[in-house]
Amino acid sequence: MKLRTSIILAACAAALAAAPAWAQFKPTKPVEIVVHTGPGGGADVLARFMTQLIEKENLAPVRFQVNNRDGGGGLRAMAYVAEKKGDTHTIAIFTGNWLTNPLVRAEAKFTLKDMQPVARLVLEPAVVAVKSDAPFKTMKDFIEAAKKAPGTLKQSGGSQTSRDNVVRQLLMKSTGANWAYISFPGGGERIAALLGGHVNMMVIEPQEAGEHIKAGGMRVIAQVAEKRLAAYPNIPTLKEAGYEIPNVPQVRGVVMPSGVSPDVVAYYEDLFQRMVKTPTWRKYLEEQQFEDGFQKSVELGKFFETFTNQMREILKEAGTPVVR
Repeated sequence: MKLRTSIILAACAAALAAAPAWAQFKPTKPVEIVVHTGPGGGADVLARFMTQLIEKENLAPVRFQVNNRDGGGGLRAMAYVAEKKGDTHTIAIFTGNWLTNPLVRAEAKFTLKDMQPVARLVLEPAVVAVKSDAPFKTMKDFIEAAKKAPGTLKQSGGSQTSRDNVVRQLLMKSTGANWAYISFPGGGERIAALLGGHVNMMVIEPQEAGEHIKAGGMRVIAQVAEKRLAAYPNIPTLKEAGYEIPNVPQVRGVVMPSGVSPDVVAYYEDLFQRMVKTPTWRKYLEEQQFEDGFQKSVELGKFFETFTNQMREILKEAGTPVVR
């Protein structure tokens, strides 16, 4: 009897050891997804799609709810997440802004080093868009017009360290042209400014611009990408158009407060790994012209270091003062 009991206990112990780490944790109340943009911004759109997909595919035992903490170019959302140390029911969608803003803003209290990496999800190209009735048919048209009337043309965008403005600074430095930059807190406001004729151009993710391009409200004049997107086979990339500037990547993924145990990280890591394997997610990537950029937490931590160093050099090249 003692031998049989010992065998049973040993078998149970082996089974527990073989069980995935995330089985030790499961959320017991709604999970908060923090985004740094208002409704309509890229991070907001992605987060809301994710909440719907998680529920549709029954990937988690609880609901996921979006919390818009816009303002401060992402610093407000970053502080909110970092200060919730140990919270197992809060995650956040990070973008490249979460890496670049602390590089140039001394008042930033936190960086991504103060948070726990979970998963990288996508890499995003961008397009340069103008209003459909604008006189600019190509990037060269816009640049030449900006040269003739310095500071007159306007570009809508996000924070001063967003890809929008970094691309602008690199283009102005390489061409000698000059145009104004109008910062808006939310993607919807940036788009409205262009469609309303209040600005002349914007750098925008295909995800945000898609419906307006299809409806004929916007025209794409260039692509911020290494190669042409399938949706715009006849539109050149900036390099193809003759502008030799560094490609400025955009990345989105998931982080959470630090101070959580490894089994909590493993649970969310596994959740998003299952999410990106669904046909619905694969279709979403194709429709939005996104690249599959999935990485687990350890690889994502290494990426943060590499990406930060890369963006520090790009910002310096664009003439932006760096404080970190």
